[in-house]
Amino acid sequence: MRQLLIQVPCGCGKTVLRKAQDCRATNLAQWQTTGDTPHEVLLVHVSNQRVEALLEALQDLPELRVTLMPSGVMALHPPANQAAEQVTQVEERSPIEIFLAGLQSVGSWKGFLSYAAIAGVVVWIGLFTTTSYLLVAAMLIAPFAGPAMNAAIASARGDRQLLGRSVLRYFTALLVTIGVAALLSLVFQQDIATSLMIDNSQISAVAVLLPLAAGAAGAVNLVQSERSSLVSGTATGMLVAASLAPPAGIVGMAMAIGRWDMVVNGVFLLLLQLSGINLSAAIVFRTFGLSTQGARYRRGQPGVFPVALGASAIALVALLTWQLSDSPNLQRSSRAQRANAEVQTVVERFPEVELVESTVRFTRSDIADQNTLLSEIYVQRQPNADDAEATIQAALTEAIQAHLLDQGFDVTPLVQVTVLDAPAAAN
Repeated sequence: MRQLLIQVPCGCGKTVLRKAQDCRATNLAQWQTTGDTPHEVLLVHVSNQRVEALLEALQDLPELRVTLMPSGVMALHPPANQAAEQVTQVEERSPIEIFLAGLQSVGSWKGFLSYAAIAGVVVWIGLFTTTSYLLVAAMLIAPFAGPAMNAAIASARGDRQLLGRSVLRYFTALLVTIGVAALLSLVFQQDIATSLMIDNSQISAVAVLLPLAAGAAGAVNLVQSERSSLVSGTATGMLVAASLAPPAGIVGMAMAIGRWDMVVNGVFLLLLQLSGINLSAAIVFRTFGLSTQGARYRRGQPGVFPVALGASAIALVALLTWQLSDSPNLQRSSRAQRANAEVQTVVERFPEVELVESTVRFTRSDIADQNTLLSEIYVQRQPNADDAEATIQAALTEAIQAHLLDQGFDVTPLVQVTVLDAPAAAN
């Protein structure tokens, strides 16, 4: 439930009370101000879902001034024995409140760019020193969630002006973060990619699910009333930034050291995130009532929503087509997992050994025209096995390499097999 302070000229108070009662407002209060130009002021408590309807009903009153309290209130009214039911009637925010809150979150450029630069510093330190928790800190600092969600709000509202401003702020923040990361790599004379850069630059075939989930979660968080949300806004904002901060840092650092393959992967991820977040979030906002026209909002254009949604969907399809056609470069993470499963299948065919551990990963070696897939396999020789260690290693290596090539992995499989023996039993 929201609290509104409504100020109107003297004589209009009764009209406000009547319209508020039509919207099932409760705990109404009215008083008159003193001074050179007296006014009537009314305190109104109305359901979240009826805020916009009330504003629409009051729109034609002269010199109307409304103060909307952004936090929920508990309006208790007779009968007293229904207090529990009254406070548990928690509803989603009104569309006008979601839209105005999005506009209000567009702060000054100075503070916005400062956070983007600080996020670039933190993500660079995390990637350079391979400190994972600093990537989490960068996700908390990075200001990418605001522009991304405002772009979705603008798409749902059909607001071209807000959409343009949001996209501009989104890409500006990314460029600042990328630029800071690149500058730090040049200053500290970084020459090679760190292991954390390599790990975070590898893309899975299901990478599209993260921006879709992040956009939906961010939209649901903005729609839900603060008393009914089980997840904090910081957590959902971090989820959005989680898909943006590390790739932005990787793009800047990879540009500085000339690793253009990693730059391509990072740019692919950044475009994928924006398209997926905007698609899912705009649909959620539209589902919860954001439309092109509403109380105190007339600049929405009906054609913007389908165009923005269509552009996001087309971009998403194009990126996914690129990903599927460029295997394994844009699917390294998921392809490595599948290859590991195939390796374990091959090892199971050899009764003289038992699998201890296997790891399969793509390397970022500089070998030209080669997708290097490195497999490290540890097996334990069975007590009744008569074959020599070298024989087992050679047979397993040949079988694994042949199997991976037969399965259509467009890679150069380099396999290292280590045969281990259990300790002799004590007498």
